Amino acid sequence: MKVLVLNGPNLGTLGRREPEVYGTQTLADLEKLLNERARELDFALTCLQSNHEGQLIDWIEKEGVASDAIIINPGALSHYGLALADALRGSGKPVVEVHISNVFAREPERHRMVTAAAAKGVISGLGFEGYLAALDYLAASNG
Repeated sequence: MKVLVLNGPNLGTLGRREPEVYGTQTLADLEKLLNERARELDFALTCLQSNHEGQLIDWIEKEGVASDAIIINPGALSHYGLALADALRGSGKPVVEVHISNVFAREPERHRMVTAAAAKGVISGLGFEGYLAALDYLAASNG
């Protein structure tokens, strides 16, 4: 199975940005962890990060075509990214949305997630383990 893993705004600063919320591990640490699990599952991953909604949409349109599923952490775009939600929905691929922090334990404006409606499921608050759970879900459900 080919899985497109997308990380949105500010996730490139993992390890430095609000370590009390997001921990001290970096995006490179996350991608290493994901690639290790992917090898166990015989998955091929494409991992990409952008701070720009349009770039994420471009990747969904281009890379998503060759993928069997999408795992996305849209970051703050989750709360207002209607164009991103449309692209995810329009991809025709199973989507799992992941958030490192528990968005429902944070500011009220983070409780509404417009991108979640385009996903089969949302995993929130499990740290990097949420991404692994998304991979395991895709393996168990065959996408």
